Amino acid sequence: MKRILTILILIIPLQTFSQITTINRNETIEEMVHEISPDQLKIYIEGLVSFGTRHSLSEDQKEHGIEAARQYVLSKFKSFEANSGGRLSSKIDYYTIEADGRRIPEDVRMGNVMATLKGTDPADDRIFVVSGHLDSRVSDIMNAKDDAPGANDDGSGVAALIEMARIMSKRAFPATIIFVAVSGEEQGLKGAAHMAKMAKEENWNLAAMINNDMIGNSASSGTMLRDNTKVRVFSEGVPLYETEEMERLRKYTNGENDSKSRQLARYIKETGERYIDQLEVKLVYRNDRFLRGGDHTPFSQQGFTAVRICEHNENYEQQHQDLRTENDIKYGDLPEHIDYEFLRKNTGINLAVLASLATAPSVPQEVGIDVSQLSNSTTLKWKTPAVGKTSGYYVLMRETSSPVWEKKFFTEDTSITLSYSKDNYFFAVQAVGPEDTESMAVFPKPVR
Repeated sequence: MKRILTILILIIPLQTFSQITTINRNETIEEMVHEISPDQLKIYIEGLVSFGTRHSLSEDQKEHGIEAARQYVLSKFKSFEANSGGRLSSKIDYYTIEADGRRIPEDVRMGNVMATLKGTDPADDRIFVVSGHLDSRVSDIMNAKDDAPGANDDGSGVAALIEMARIMSKRAFPATIIFVAVSGEEQGLKGAAHMAKMAKEENWNLAAMINNDMIGNSASSGTMLRDNTKVRVFSEGVPLYETEEMERLRKYTNGENDSKSRQLARYIKETGERYIDQLEVKLVYRNDRFLRGGDHTPFSQQGFTAVRICEHNENYEQQHQDLRTENDIKYGDLPEHIDYEFLRKNTGINLAVLASLATAPSVPQEVGIDVSQLSNSTTLKWKTPAVGKTSGYYVLMRETSSPVWEKKFFTEDTSITLSYSKDNYFFAVQAVGPEDTESMAVFPKPVR
């Protein structure tokens, strides 16, 4: 891969001084981002909507219902295999969900549509998962018959998966990427729970999971606000899965804002804004929206690093609504409400992040912060990543009140001493590959 260097030069009076903001974009990643087509995204969403309902309990029919939609997504994934050099393979992972007396009245077969882009490095067993949910609903969660277009919820997320698979399958990455359209989200996150349990039982080296749920709407109901320049990333602080050792370390270091999911969210913000113009990634410090959940949650519960990407403004006149018109308001999750330029940008964030992570070396190992003596400087030490070549490391620093990393110090060594006090700043370390792609950041443990 090559990189392109974009330099923003600030015009300032000669008698003053200012830093120059430099943005490094990997040329191959930028090319992939530019390949994302709003027209293709529209085709995918209209294709999904054409099946009437995609309710998880809908009857299996050739041109109607969720099974027909599964076959549609599978056919799209299959069509990309020929240009993948044998790296892409796709299937439907079927499973049975037992009746739960709530949203599953009787045992039902479900299936997750999976496209696996196999990594090219035999020594690199890392897996990155990106998801959207295939199923849709209307006002009554148990109504499996009426049309439920689900253009945005979550046709937008599934369309993003298909478009990413189309573009990324033509390239090679050291690590493996799985694109998955899960079923059963509206019935209780069933498909995601099945996959997360499978990943745990099969001991996947699942490095990160990104859930895309409603990423195509830019209009807010009730306020007439329309803004396609912001998107939210939800991430847990205190992990849903936490061992006694993890809890002790979190309390000891005041690391409640530095979980692995928070580091992934910060990575999405920095990388996404690097490659996607006119889009701000807003970090939301909770696992999901207030009292709600998404398909990343079962992965968090199994101890994996997982976040949710979601539009900044939600329109409740379209979300979970029967198709109807009342008081001149047209209700329903229809394709005409999708902002395809906004969806293009959000798809680009996903692609840039996945490409960066799957190309970069794995994270530095045994990252520690020296606490052997009191000092107004800070020494950090670490070991090289388990896989991948490195050209060096970034040591990241931010004030304790800052949501994002504020300074980066580059070093080719595996230790550094900075003239900043650990009393006043938080630190982390990330590995940098030869192609200037960075791993996620690792929050240090106290060492002596």
